[in-house]
Amino acid sequence: MEVVPYKEEKSTKKQQVARMFDNISHRYDFLNHFLSLGIDKAWRRKAINLLRPVNPRIILDVATGTGDFAIQALRIHPDKVIGVDISEGMLEIGRKKLIRRKLDNRIELKTGDSENLPFEENKFDAVTVGFGVRNFENVNRGLEEIKRVLRPGGLLVVLEFSRPRHFPFKQLYNLYFKFILPKVGRIISRDKAAYTYLPESVEAFPDGEDFLAILTDLGFKEPACKPLTFGISSIYTARK
Repeated sequence: MEVVPYKEEKSTKKQQVARMFDNISHRYDFLNHFLSLGIDKAWRRKAINLLRPVNPRIILDVATGTGDFAIQALRIHPDKVIGVDISEGMLEIGRKKLIRRKLDNRIELKTGDSENLPFEENKFDAVTVGFGVRNFENVNRGLEEIKRVLRPGGLLVVLEFSRPRHFPFKQLYNLYFKFILPKVGRIISRDKAAYTYLPESVEAFPDGEDFLAILTDLGFKEPACKPLTFGISSIYTARK
């Protein structure tokens, strides 16, 4: 069964996810850092560092949200970073952030659907996705589109939540992620569904070896997985 934020509604997952992020965009950055105790920043740095050997000149950040992953990508000095997202609310926050930091000449944020990317084939040296793949309505279709716009030999880097497998961290994680995080997120974001959807979507996501199998089936080469922080999140890499 498909996991969606607003279970009582008949709209598509894509429509619901866009509305959910519009609703929480004003508190998203704060909640991201607060609920992860700031660890999410270190995860992004580690993911971007994996791009260094490729020395990408032009990078696409899919499901860019407010642009944190795109901003982190500037550490490896690309010529251009383009971020796409289906949530105008998130993009608006991101554009203001870029202007405030004087980065709007180096990063461009555009409305875009991961399953129908508005770019020609073989355009990007690298594609990143930070905590966005599990929100795709059709994961395979989104990954196929990413593969289409990657140049041959280009690198995909996906940072995504995963599920710890070992005692006692598995139990501590489940307590926090399923009970504490939704309550705190609901109070601060004022969206009744967003931070209940988060653990549900992580639970439903095919992480670890299952995600590597999807990448292999779609024709990506050298798929690899690097678990982070006892398996709370993972970095996946693959080449076109």
